[in-house]
Amino acid sequence: MAFTLQLLHASDQEAGIPALDDAVRFSAVLNALRGQDVGADGTLTLSSGDAYIPGPFLLASSFIDEPVAGFDLGALGRADILIQNELGFQAIAFGNHEFDLGTSLVSDLITADGTYTGTNFPYLSTNLDFSTDAALADFVVPDGKTPQGNSITGSVVLDVNGTNFGVIGATTPTLGTISSPGGVTISPSPFGADPTPAELQALADEIQDAVDALTGQGINHIILLAHMQQLSIERELAKLLSGVDVIIAGGSNTLLADDTDTLRAGDSVGGAYPILETSASDKPIAVVNTDGNYKYVGQLVVTFDDNGVIDPDSIDDDVSGAYATDEAGVTRVGGEGLEDPEIVALTDALREVIVAQDGTLTGKTKFFLNGTRADVRTQETNLGNLSADANLAEAKKTDSSVLVSLKNGGGIRDNIGIVSFPTGSTDPKDLQKLPPQENELAGKVEGDISQLDISNALRFNNGLSLVTVTAEGLKILMEHGVAGTAPGETPGRFPQVGGMSFSFDASRQAIAFDASGNVITPGERIRNLAIVDEQGRILDVVVKNGKVVGDPDREIRMVTLGFLADGGDGYPFPAVGTDIVDLVEDEVQTGKARFADNGTEQDALAEYLIKNFSDQPFKGRDVGPRKDARIQNLDARDDQVLRGSYLLEGSADNDLLKGKADDDVLNGLAGDDVILGNAGDDRLLGGKDDDVLVGGKGSNRLIDNSGNNLFVLETGGGIDQIVSFKTRRDTIGLIDLEFADLTLKSRGKGNKTTISSGDEVLAKISGVSADDLKAGSFQTVSLDDLIAI
Repeated sequence: MAFTLQLLHASDQEAGIPALDDAVRFSAVLNALRGQDVGADGTLTLSSGDAYIPGPFLLASSFIDEPVAGFDLGALGRADILIQNELGFQAIAFGNHEFDLGTSLVSDLITADGTYTGTNFPYLSTNLDFSTDAALADFVVPDGKTPQGNSITGSVVLDVNGTNFGVIGATTPTLGTISSPGGVTISPSPFGADPTPAELQALADEIQDAVDALTGQGINHIILLAHMQQLSIERELAKLLSGVDVIIAGGSNTLLADDTDTLRAGDSVGGAYPILETSASDKPIAVVNTDGNYKYVGQLVVTFDDNGVIDPDSIDDDVSGAYATDEAGVTRVGGEGLEDPEIVALTDALREVIVAQDGTLTGKTKFFLNGTRADVRTQETNLGNLSADANLAEAKKTDSSVLVSLKNGGGIRDNIGIVSFPTGSTDPKDLQKLPPQENELAGKVEGDISQLDISNALRFNNGLSLVTVTAEGLKILMEHGVAGTAPGETPGRFPQVGGMSFSFDASRQAIAFDASGNVITPGERIRNLAIVDEQGRILDVVVKNGKVVGDPDREIRMVTLGFLADGGDGYPFPAVGTDIVDLVEDEVQTGKARFADNGTEQDALAEYLIKNFSDQPFKGRDVGPRKDARIQNLDARDDQVLRGSYLLEGSADNDLLKGKADDDVLNGLAGDDVILGNAGDDRLLGGKDDDVLVGGKGSNRLIDNSGNNLFVLETGGGIDQIVSFKTRRDTIGLIDLEFADLTLKSRGKGNKTTISSGDEVLAKISGVSADDLKAGSFQTVSLDDLIAI
C-alpha cells in the first residue's frame, strides 16, 4: 500500500549563542509544520547528528544549580540533550562533535540522573563498534528493534501508523582524526579525508549490511542518517547503496533549498532540495540536508509506492524544503505561540549565565572577524590571522625561538560579530558584516570583544603545544593542510597561520600518507613558503617553486594546537615533529584574562587582545582570497609570497647587499650601504646614512628618505621608480652615460619627471620637476668602483 511520509529533519544542531533564540523558534516552526495538513499518512522527526558541540552553550548547563522546567542541570551539556528531547527527535545519528570531549561525556549525557532524563531517543551508528569502549559498551542494544531511550544501536524500526520504517545511522570514518572517540572502533579503516573509490565502497558495504538486515525483516521503507561531513560523500553513497530511500546528510552544513523557500538574511543555497540520485538498484533516492545551528527545519513530504520506492513526482516544492527559523520564518508558518515552553525555560536559564560572560571584556575590533565555516576552511581570514598571531605571541613567552604558528580552520567555530540586513532590505548587496554589537545588559559597546565572543568562536579551547620540525617537515604539514581543498569542499584541516606566508595551487597533486604517517604520494600544491616577522619581512625562504630551499633538515620551532600535535585532523605531527612541549596549565589562570586556563587558545587570544587592542581597536579587515597575503590561493590571485617582502637586510655597518635574479626587496638599514638589485623587479630601501642604490635589470623601486644618496641608472635595465629624491643632497649616477645623453621631461604640474636616453625611459622621479635637475645632479659612475666603495 502506498504511504505518504512527512519527514521533519535537522542536522548539526551544535548550539552556539544564536541558539538561545533559534532553538526556541525552531520548536515553533517544527510544531507548526507538524500541525499542518500536508496529506501525509504519518510523521518522523530525525537528526543526522552533532546534537551538541563544546562551547558556552554546552558549558552553561554546568553553572545552573537549580532545576529548570523540572529538570536537573548542573552538568555539562544537559540542556542540549533536554532540548533534543523536547523537540521530539525519534533517533539521532552520532556525528563527530558528540565525541569532542571524549566518550565519558557521551555516557554522562545518555544516562538518566535524578530528574535529568538523559536521552529519550536512541543514538545510532552502524559503522562504529562501541563494545570496545568502556564508557559506552553498556548502552549498546541490538540493531533493528523498536527504539529505546538511553541507548546506542546501529538501526531501529519505527512504526508510523502501521507502516514500519527502518532508520540507520552512519558516522564519518574519519572520526578518529577529527574528534576523540576513545576506544570506539571505526569502520572502514583506512578511510581518508579524501576517500578513494575503494574506501567509499568499503563504507557503503558496511552500511549495506545494516540495510540488508532490515530488508530481511520485510522492511522496505529505509532512511539513512549519514553524518559524513561532506555532502559529496553522501551523494556517492546514494549511488552505491541498494534499498535506501532517503539519506539525511550531516556535518557539511549545506543548505539545500528549492525556489519557493525563503532563506535567512545572508544565506545562500548550496543545492536543490532534495537532491535526487539513482541507487545501485536503479531506484530513486532522495538526499536532503539543511544548514545547522537550529537555523532551519527540513521537511520532505514524499509518497512511497506499494513496493516502498519513493515517487519523485510526489515531492511538491511548495511543501517540501527548508523552513527558516528566524522571526519571519515563524510567522510564515503560523508558529507564533507554538514555542515549546520547556525549551523557553531552558534557554532563558542559559542566557543568564551567558550574558554574565558577555560583560567580561578583553579588547576591541573595528571590523567583523570572519569565522564563517565556508571561509576559515578554504581561505585566510582575519579571525584566523588574529588567533594564530595570538598563539604565536603566547608561545614566545615560553620560547623566544618560536617562529611559526599553525592551527586548523575547523577549530574556529563562529564569527566574532554579526551578519545582518538593514531593516526592510532583501537585496543581497545590502548584506552587512558588523563587529560585535552592543549589549546594554552586560555593559558592552559595539566593537567590544568579550569572554563570550572568544569562547563561542574558539569553542574547543584547544591547548597549545610547541613542536620542532624540519624545513621539509613544515612543507609536509602545509601540503597536508591544503590537500583536501577542492571546489565545494570545506575541510577542517585547512590551515590558519601566523609567522609565515605561503601560496598553493589546488589543481596540483595532493600529498598522501600511509597509516603510519609516512608520505606515499608527495604533495605538489605548496608553491612558495616563507617565514616572516611581524612586519612581513622574510626571515627564511622555506619553499620556492614547489621545492624546499636550503638545508631540508634545518630546524624550525613552531606552535600548534595540542589536538593537531597529537595527529588530529590527520596532521602528521607524530611523524615529523620532535621536542613537543604542552603549554596548558590545568586550572591555572594568571595574567589579566582569567576565564580560561593558561596555555589554551582562548586565554592566548584574550591576553593578546588585552595587550594590543584594549585602547585602539584591531583594524585588520577581512579581504577575501583575491587579496589574501598569508595564504595565497593561486586560483584566485598571483603569487606574491616572495615578492614585496624583505628578502635581505643589512646591519648598522657599511654593507654590500646583492639581490638575486628574483623580485627582491633589500633594506640597508643603518650604515653607508651599497645595494645592488641585480635582475628582477626589485625594491631597494637605503635606510639611514649615505647609500648607493643600483636597481640593475628589471623595473625597480629605489627609496631612501635620509642621508646623501646615489641612485644609479643604466640602459637596458627597465624603468626604475625613484622615490624621495632630494635635489640638494642626492645624486643620480649614470653607468656608461653622460648628462648630455639624457632627456628630462615633466608631466602634469611637474611633480613627476621622466629620464630618458634616446627612446629608452630609464627612470621616473616622483616629487621633482625637470627644471630642478641640473647637470650637477648627475655623475657618471662605474659599477666596479661602486662595489669597491
